[in-house]
Amino acid sequence: MMRSNLTVLLFAIPLLAACSPGEDSAGNGKAAADLEIRVTEHRDGDDLLTAGLGLDGLAGNAPQTADPEAPTAAELRRMAIHKSWTGIQSFTPAGGLGGLLDDLPAVPGREFQAFVTVADANHPVRVLLQLPDAFDSEAPCLVVAPASGSRGVYGAIALAGPWALPAGCAVVYTDKGAGTDFFDYASETGVRLDGTRAARGEARLGFEPAAIPTGDEEAEGPAPDPATVALPHAHSGDNPEADWGRHVLAAAEFGLGILSDELDGEISADNTRVIAAGLSNGGGAVLRAAELDEAGLLDAVVAVSPNVTAPGAPPLYDYATAAALYQPCMLADLEKVGGMPLGNPMLAAMGEVRCASLVRAGLLEEGHAQAARARLNELGFEDPALDQAAVNVVLGLWRTVGASYASAYLRRGPLDMPCGFAYSAPEATAAQRHAWWALHSGVGAGEGIVLTDSLGDGQDAQLPALRCLRSLWAGKGSETRQLHEAVEATRASASLPGEAPVMVIHGADDGLIPAAFSSRPWVEQVRANGGNVSYWEVKNAQHFDVLLGAPGVAGRYVPLLPYGWRALDRVRDVLDGNAEAAEDRLIDPEPAPGGEPLEWQDLGL
Repeated sequence: MMRSNLTVLLFAIPLLAACSPGEDSAGNGKAAADLEIRVTEHRDGDDLLTAGLGLDGLAGNAPQTADPEAPTAAELRRMAIHKSWTGIQSFTPAGGLGGLLDDLPAVPGREFQAFVTVADANHPVRVLLQLPDAFDSEAPCLVVAPASGSRGVYGAIALAGPWALPAGCAVVYTDKGAGTDFFDYASETGVRLDGTRAARGEARLGFEPAAIPTGDEEAEGPAPDPATVALPHAHSGDNPEADWGRHVLAAAEFGLGILSDELDGEISADNTRVIAAGLSNGGGAVLRAAELDEAGLLDAVVAVSPNVTAPGAPPLYDYATAAALYQPCMLADLEKVGGMPLGNPMLAAMGEVRCASLVRAGLLEEGHAQAARARLNELGFEDPALDQAAVNVVLGLWRTVGASYASAYLRRGPLDMPCGFAYSAPEATAAQRHAWWALHSGVGAGEGIVLTDSLGDGQDAQLPALRCLRSLWAGKGSETRQLHEAVEATRASASLPGEAPVMVIHGADDGLIPAAFSSRPWVEQVRANGGNVSYWEVKNAQHFDVLLGAPGVAGRYVPLLPYGWRALDRVRDVLDGNAEAAEDRLIDPEPAPGGEPLEWQDLGL
C-alpha cells in the first residue's frame, strides 16, 4: 500500500557501541528529538524470541538470578520474556505443546528500546524494537504489537514473536502507557530503561509520580502509607487507555525510524509492510489505531479478543462493576459452580453470603444464584460468558478492573484512589521489588503487592467498595460525570479511514471481554460504515489461554493464540495478492481430550 503525506520519525541516532550478548553499553545514545535509545545484542545462547530459553525453557520453571537483590538487566529481560510467554501461552498439551506448538527457533538479533511520550501526556510509554539478524530488507516487514492487559513491554511477544521473527520481520512492542515501571515509595525508586531500579534523580525513570511531602512540608491530602506502590496504569493521571491508538502508531513510527537509520534510509513507510496485532487490551489498541490511521501507516490489523467499545455498546467499566456485585452470588448454585472452570463446591458458601448481602442492600429481590444470573442476563451477559464466573471471582478480576480503571479514569494518584482502594507492598521482599518490572502483570495483587480498601466491613467485606465503584458509574454528581467523560474518551468510532484489511477473532465463551459487548457490535458498525473487516468467532474458546491446563478447563476449550497466528497468515496472503479477504466464520473446533496434545486439525480451520 502506498502512503502519502506521512511524516515518519526518522531518528538520527548515534548508536551505542557494540555490546556483549544481553548487555548494553554504558553510553546514552541521543536521537534528534533527545530520545535515549538502549541497544542490546542477543546472540550466542541468547535470542529475541525466547531469551535463549527455547521451547523447553519457556515451558519450565522461571529463570533465576545470581543475586535476587541485585539482578542484572540481562537477567531481568530473560525473566520478563519468560513471564510474558507464560502469562499468555499454556505450555500444556491442551495449549498445543507437543502438537501444534512443537518448536520455537532461536532468532538472533538486536533490541532498541526507548521511552516515548505522546502529546499532552505526563508520562512516557515504553517502545521496544526487535530487529532479527535475518531481517528481510528486500521485502521489509514490521509487526506492531501492543501489550495485552496492562503487562510490560514484552506483553505481546507470544502473539507477534513466533509469527514475525522467524520470518525475518521486525517487531515493535509497546506497553501502551501502562506496564510495570512501578514506583516504590518505601525506597523512593522507579525503573530505568534497562529494567533495573533507580532512585529519583539518578536516571530517567519509566514512571515517576509526585513525591510524598516530608515532615517539613505542608502536606496535602491523605496521610501516605510508606509501603505505597504507584502503578502507571492506575496512577499516571494520563488515562492511558484514551491514547491506546496513538501509542500503537507512535510505536510503529519508532520502529520505522530505527529501521531506516539501521539500513541507511532504505526502509520507509512507503516500502515496508506494517501489520498491527494485539490481544485483549492490545487488541483494542490496534483497532483504535486503525481508526486513527488517516495517513495509511498500517497495511493490516489483527485483533484477538479485543477490549473495544463501539458506539452505544456498554464499556468494560460498566459491565465489570455490575459483574463484581452479582457474579459471586451466582456461585451459590452448588450444582453449577462445580462444573465451572476453576469452580468448586467450596465457593458456594461465599456465594450465599453475597446473595444475602445483595438482598439486604436492596440490589436483589431474591437471594439465590438464579436471581443474580437473571440480573446479569438483563444487562446483556450471555450464558457462556457467565459460565466463566468462577474464573473471574477466584482471580479477583472484577475488583481489580474496577479499582484500577476507576483510578485511571478519574486521574487519581496512588494516595487517593477512589473508594478507599490502595496498592501497597508492606511485606514485599527486596527480591520481589527488584523483579516487579519483569514479573508483575501491571495491575492487581502479586509479587508482594496487595490491593486493599479502607471500606471493608462485615462478613462480606469487599461489598462496600464494590458498591462504591458501581455508584461511580450509575450515580450522579461531578465524579460520575468525570468518569463517564473519561470512558467516552476511550470509546471507539467504529469507522476506518482506509482499506487495510482488519481481522477480529473472539472466543464465544469469553467471560472477561464478552464478544456481545465488544467485537460483535464493533464489527457490525464498522461494516455498516463501509470498513474492510472480517470476523471469526470461535466456539469452545474463552479469554485466558494460560488456564487451559487447569481443572475444568483442559479438554473443554481451545487456545486463541493459534487463531491469531493463522489470521496473520491470512492478512499476509491477502496483501501478497494470494487470497481474498477472509470470510466471517463461526468456527467449531474440537478440544483435544485431556492429556493429548492439540493439533492444527483440531482447530476447525
